[in-house]
Amino acid sequence: MADVVSEGAAGRRTGTPRAEIALKAVTADPGSPERLRRVLEQVLVFARASFAAVYTLSQDGELLCLAESVGVPRTLYGVRDGYPASGRSPVADVHRTGKAAWLGPEELAEAAESRRTPAGDFCLAALPARGDGGGGCLVAVSERPDGFDADDRACLELIADAVAYSAPARPAEGEELPANAFTLAMDTGRVEVGVDILELFRMGREDFDGRVETLLALTVPEDLPSLMSVVEADHMSIGDRELEFRVLQPTGPPKWLRLRGRLLPGGEGRPARLVGTVADASTLRSDVTDVARVQRLAAALAAAGTVRDVSQAVVAALRKPLQADRIALAELEGDRLIVTVLDPPEAESWPELWRLEWRTEWPDAPVRAMPTLAAALSEGRAHIWPAGTALEPALAEVGPGGLAVLPLPGGGRMVGACLIGWDTPHDFGPDERALLTASAGLAGQALMRAHAFDAEHELVGMLQRQLLPRRLPKLPGAIAVARYLPSTAGLELGGDWYDVIPLPDNHVALVIGDVQGHSAAAATLMGQMRTALRAYAVEGHPPDVVVSHANRLLMDMETDLFATCCYVDVDMEQGSAWCVRAGHLPPVLRHPDGGTEIAEAEGGPPLGVVMQADFPMTPLSLQPGTLIALTTDGLVESVDSDIDEGMDRFAQGLSVSDPAHLGLVADALLGNARRSDDVALLLMRYDGMTTRPQRESWTVWRVPQAVGHARRFTRRTMRTWGVSGDALDTVLLVVSELVTNALVHTDGRVRLELTLVNHRLRVAVADSSPRTPARATRIGWEATGGRGILLVETVSDAWGTLPVSGGKQVWSEISLER
Repeated sequence: MADVVSEGAAGRRTGTPRAEIALKAVTADPGSPERLRRVLEQVLVFARASFAAVYTLSQDGELLCLAESVGVPRTLYGVRDGYPASGRSPVADVHRTGKAAWLGPEELAEAAESRRTPAGDFCLAALPARGDGGGGCLVAVSERPDGFDADDRACLELIADAVAYSAPARPAEGEELPANAFTLAMDTGRVEVGVDILELFRMGREDFDGRVETLLALTVPEDLPSLMSVVEADHMSIGDRELEFRVLQPTGPPKWLRLRGRLLPGGEGRPARLVGTVADASTLRSDVTDVARVQRLAAALAAAGTVRDVSQAVVAALRKPLQADRIALAELEGDRLIVTVLDPPEAESWPELWRLEWRTEWPDAPVRAMPTLAAALSEGRAHIWPAGTALEPALAEVGPGGLAVLPLPGGGRMVGACLIGWDTPHDFGPDERALLTASAGLAGQALMRAHAFDAEHELVGMLQRQLLPRRLPKLPGAIAVARYLPSTAGLELGGDWYDVIPLPDNHVALVIGDVQGHSAAAATLMGQMRTALRAYAVEGHPPDVVVSHANRLLMDMETDLFATCCYVDVDMEQGSAWCVRAGHLPPVLRHPDGGTEIAEAEGGPPLGVVMQADFPMTPLSLQPGTLIALTTDGLVESVDSDIDEGMDRFAQGLSVSDPAHLGLVADALLGNARRSDDVALLLMRYDGMTTRPQRESWTVWRVPQAVGHARRFTRRTMRTWGVSGDALDTVLLVVSELVTNALVHTDGRVRLELTLVNHRLRVAVADSSPRTPARATRIGWEATGGRGILLVETVSDAWGTLPVSGGKQVWSEISLER
């Protein structure tokens, strides 16, 4: 049985000699344009850093400028592209004193305010790099809790010496550029290029006019957007990435070129300059080194936002270069591994135990079933087992030809594990082991960051979902759909909302609104306003009163935020609607013939601005097939066009849509939505009711014969509707009791309403008292009252009370088919 081979502390003690050998190899070619970058890449592997950079002194000696960087983007750590040589910063201090600086999170936090030093949960090392060019500084960043140990520091000192003789000398004024270099003045667009670059563009020196546009015109049009992001200063990412693009050829396919550039800040009288190199991508070294793979993995992980993104970046960076047959990456939660990515994803490619745990998309594997894996996680070291090693089946079947287990460290603990397996015997070389060890550290740190991002994102999404309707109600004679798109500009909660509120008498209220700002306060206020509008609407207030009440409520809350709102009350029986606007966009109507109309609805001010504000109502007429569309400004307003143009585009999109499929219409309208702001969209297609209720109402005057008048009105109405016999007697009894109860126990107006739909009669009596009628539990023989509600309950199929504007309504429903 082969012995277990471990990559741990004992292996790392050989890091300094290995770093010496690697540095000799990468510095063997003094003229190589890749020399400085390849030297810096050694910091990622041998010093276990996540970022490294070298700074050199400017020609005037006033600024230490970024010459090259590798690893994750420098912006994650607040590292700048230049530091004043006379200022107070680690880079300037090391340059002046010639002494290395080793700063932990505490030192960085103390110095961040006064010295413009980056602060965070990481360690920073700055070492002098003295050379013939006047000196510079090597900077390295580590996210490991223990920072740089003695072996790491020894490696950094070796690399600092190598950097001093690898940094490119800056050409003096008027000196000819290197053959593969360029310098672009960001203010004028004038560019100086070396002879090799002109040859790559198939252009002679005499044919070049010094304008960058001349070179861009020779590139493939599809590559122009990415190139423009580099040559425009506002979009340039300094010193941490490269770009490949294509140049048109007289014959044959375009040629691939690779650009590497960095932005040098300007000073007094000096413009900012973009400097870099351009090379033929086909002639660059084809043997991608393990160091380069680590650097590329670091860059990919820096851009990964979620746990799934991190997992996929690890698989993409390792499986093909290692020629592995399968890779699994999982988070460690308690004693279980929550698998996030399997490659290949098919269940048949994985051990039987894993398939037994296949609960959803991927398995939830118990660590206790794999003791060897549990031991590797507890030790926190990368383990490699060659073919033939006796392991438990759950691991042996992952890599019968060789297995690598990489515990993923982050935040001082193990956050996950990566398993890499081969089916045929695999030979693990020292460089490959270094690649695995370095990749594990980078992946663990990225996984911890992504897990925190996922948790926060899920919390934000959960809160947003709880504040919006889970589903829209079924409507009589209409279909409604809604969409909500949160902003992708951050994790802040938005203030957009929508609602569909069924109301009595086959009315429906459509509501859409937007609270100012993006914050927890805006989201909280949004939930309060949605609840308030729903409550006022259900009470039976007309639309203008509903919005006025919401305005007064918001004013009384003494918040600095305001809200806009559009409220549409639709009568589903009559095909009419009333619209009220409070600083919000008007509805857009799509008529059955395909024509669209932006409703000319007079609006009031936003809610929460003026206490005594008027909110006028505007009538809308709806034919069957009419589509009502309400939206927020996130869909129709952008920096490129004003809101009127956006509303015109919105109306045009409605006109060409097929209202038969509202979901597809909503998705099409949101297809071009900008995601820098929340977007809410509410659509309702009015089809008209196939069966319209029959309605009659009667105002009951407070006269001695009031109950008799109500009974005669009811008898005439029932005769017209064809109701007679026992059913008529039951209806008259209910009307007598409800009207009597209202007249005896309340003051003010009393109104009787009769509604017949589908052989079901509804009797409703509204009064001005908010008190619910009391149902007596015990009535003595001498009592003169209290039996009315008991009688109503006995003869009715259903009965109840509901609040209405200024009082309540007591109702009873009677089936006429009994």
